[in-house]
Amino acid sequence: MNLIDLGDVDGNRCVVRVTGRYQAGVLTGHDILQADVLVSASFVDARLELYLFQEDLDTWQHDLTQLAPGKGATIGGDRGLSLGFFMHEDRTLSLTVQDPDRMSLTLGIGPEEAWIQDHHQRLDHVRETCQRSRGDGSHDLRVELQPQTPSRAHAPKDQLNRPVNL
Repeated sequence: MNLIDLGDVDGNRCVVRVTGRYQAGVLTGHDILQADVLVSASFVDARLELYLFQEDLDTWQHDLTQLAPGKGATIGGDRGLSLGFFMHEDRTLSLTVQDPDRMSLTLGIGPEEAWIQDHHQRLDHVRETCQRSRGDGSHDLRVELQPQTPSRAHAPKDQLNRPVNL
């Protein structure tokens, strides 16, 4: 399921897709989510791994709620890969992807107007799915993803709509 899916008409896109738990069934790793980060633009096509703690989701929610022109939001952090989003006065975003072992890049994205509300809903969906997988004692909840409404720029790729295990 896509926690983040931002794209624009110029083909710039960033997707953070939660693919499952880092160590399903292992107490110390069960609450850590594993995600693929897909970044594409005219000059880059990258797939990176990101591990998300519950605190990362809390920070993302707080940052999204506070996001306004001149402010930023982050996900990831000091453990490796991090994504930073800065909103400009015209409401476009500068996305900074920093992976200390591989690359650092910045690209501009002009998201759809209601993207913040959409991303709050995405976050709620990730949290609800994780709660369901913990609440019934099952560690491998199979989630069948529904095709998502394509953004203005791109229809979802086949790899973004496959089932995931949580």
